[in-house]
Amino acid sequence: MSRRVITTNLQAAGTGASVDGYFDKLFKYIPADIVGAWLFASGAIKAASGVPATTLLWIVFAVLLAFTPIWIWQWTKKPGEPTATTQIVISTIAFAVWIFALGGPFARLGFYHPIYGSLLLVFYSLVVAMINPRDHQGPARAAAGTAAG
Repeated sequence: MSRRVITTNLQAAGTGASVDGYFDKLFKYIPADIVGAWLFASGAIKAASGVPATTLLWIVFAVLLAFTPIWIWQWTKKPGEPTATTQIVISTIAFAVWIFALGGPFARLGFYHPIYGSLLLVFYSLVVAMINPRDHQGPARAAAGTAAG
């Protein structure tokens, strides 16, 4: 199964795939593998003694946040199709939202309360799966638009 969101029948044609529904898009927008890397790293940091835990949590968060668009680009690129920019942006924000919801380094800030992260995660997840990326239209759609225009 491709990680790239499929929003039109033209994209699905010849691939054996179908147009992604709400839950398919939600699944593809959440960078679960990067969130999993966070869970491992943050667990290791919290279990270690004598290390600057807060600083390390912020560093790991920043590194994974910067790595997320590269990772999503790698898993969504297709020859002859435009970059999945919308999906990359949504997934990168989703990573930050998930870490905020889990607490992460944010839990050590004075304003943070777990309810804020929980509510943000619920609302973000409800809304993003309704987004159909326009940059996923593929070469067939672009060619049709060029011929019509």
